[in-house]
Amino acid sequence: LERSVKRQECPLRANKNIFVFLGPPGSGKGSLSKLCVQTFGWNQISTGNLCRKHIAEQTEIGKQIDFAIKSGKLVSDSLVTEMVDGWLSEILETTTGIILDGFPRTTAQAQALNNLLVEKFNAIRLNVVKFNVPDDHVVVRLAGRYVCQNNNCQAVYSMVAGSSLRPKKEYTCDECSSVLSRRSDDTKESILERLKTYYIHEKDLLGFYQQHGQRIDEIDVNQELPIVFEKFQQLLGVGRR
Repeated sequence: LERSVKRQECPLRANKNIFVFLGPPGSGKGSLSKLCVQTFGWNQISTGNLCRKHIAEQTEIGKQIDFAIKSGKLVSDSLVTEMVDGWLSEILETTTGIILDGFPRTTAQAQALNNLLVEKFNAIRLNVVKFNVPDDHVVVRLAGRYVCQNNNCQAVYSMVAGSSLRPKKEYTCDECSSVLSRRSDDTKESILERLKTYYIHEKDLLGFYQQHGQRIDEIDVNQELPIVFEKFQQLLGVGRR
């Protein structure tokens, strides 16, 4: 699939929609998000990237995040929510679709997001999409994952044989020509530990959304990205409330 995609109209373009992508690391949330941004003109937020941006710009939130990280503490739910709230307020008027990748991670964050939608962003519809992929395929994907080292790019590639995400030039970013490298924790042992932690949080989040009557769509992402994107587009146009 070409990385430069012709802009299309989305079946949901008449409304403002937030998509919560629930899936383990390596399930392709970032790759699908990028295609949606390119194709539909949506906006995507990665809380990890947003944290790094605030830290680099030394905003008040960034200073608090940096202090928490350097102190060996988790960034509080309230601080993450404040950061996401500010981002939503900035881009809401210019987009019809917003993808949240990495937020909410906890039921406290999910409740905070629901509160924001009711109190501040009540014109936005929430959509939860669960990514299904076997653990052994996640291990293979992450073991072959390479990331652009340019902090302003951070495009993700795969060195897995036959993947549509292989770079045109080996270990070089197609977008900015920066070097690609692996994350130090993309080892089998580390990946399996991260999956255990992820599934604990996923179970809690699914329970939260089911309890609140939120519809949860599921998509099989154990396929090449172009097929996953096609399935996602079918999901957008079928049976939405």
